[in-house]
Amino acid sequence: MIIDSHCHLVSYKYQPSEISDIIQRAKDASVEKIVTLATNLDDAKEHLKIAEQHAQVYACVGIHPCDVANAPDDFIETLEELARSAKCVAIGETGLDYFHPAPEGFNEADYQQRQRDFLEQHFALAAKLNKNIVIHTRDKTGHQSFHDCIDIYKKWADKVQAVFHCFLGPIENATSIFELGGIISFTGIATFKSAKDCMEAARLAPKGKFMIETDSPYLAPAPHRGQRCEPAYCAETAKFIANHRNETLEEFCQHTTETAQNFYNI
Repeated sequence: MIIDSHCHLVSYKYQPSEISDIIQRAKDASVEKIVTLATNLDDAKEHLKIAEQHAQVYACVGIHPCDVANAPDDFIETLEELARSAKCVAIGETGLDYFHPAPEGFNEADYQQRQRDFLEQHFALAAKLNKNIVIHTRDKTGHQSFHDCIDIYKKWADKVQAVFHCFLGPIENATSIFELGGIISFTGIATFKSAKDCMEAARLAPKGKFMIETDSPYLAPAPHRGQRCEPAYCAETAKFIANHRNETLEEFCQHTTETAQNFYNI
């Protein structure tokens, strides 16, 4: 069994009428459980609805860092209400994104500070509800968003476990996460020939410290690169990484599935 530990079933790239077929194709590819993540308050309700309608789907609710400009200042009250759903298994997707420019009405410093403030509130909610948290980081160059996330995570590491999703490497960054008790997750990027740091991290990461995901509808793995991604493609990423780790597919799926089950308590 494979778990797609991070995807976005509520996306303009998917039609609502397709969701049942997408879930079935995943099951046919041995991806038997799917975690779908919200990026704002509006789509959170739709993610939870899909999870409630399909037993093999679970949801996470959060405000993506690129959505903080549009979220109300008191977002945490609504988010807490949504997070109390029985099908909500973690808080997220949250984090820091220094890649995209500040939207109208914000300068870069204020926009990034708002992201940090929101991330702190997500951690506090996760601790309050005894749930784990899903982190996004992205920079144009360097790793500043990653290091800022780590600084915030340090304050909460004794109460909340974090996964740094779509991990790109290098392995030294992964070590910083592991030291705090966190884990990482790999997408189809690990199958890209140019993603040497990502593949090296996937090869070296200890069992029990990482999961796999699609981040669909984005980042389709080879041989589907450039196409619309979907949870079924998690099987391709699993085969590729297992081969580079010199593990059988069965062994690889067993430990990554156990890690996802433990992290999401499913």
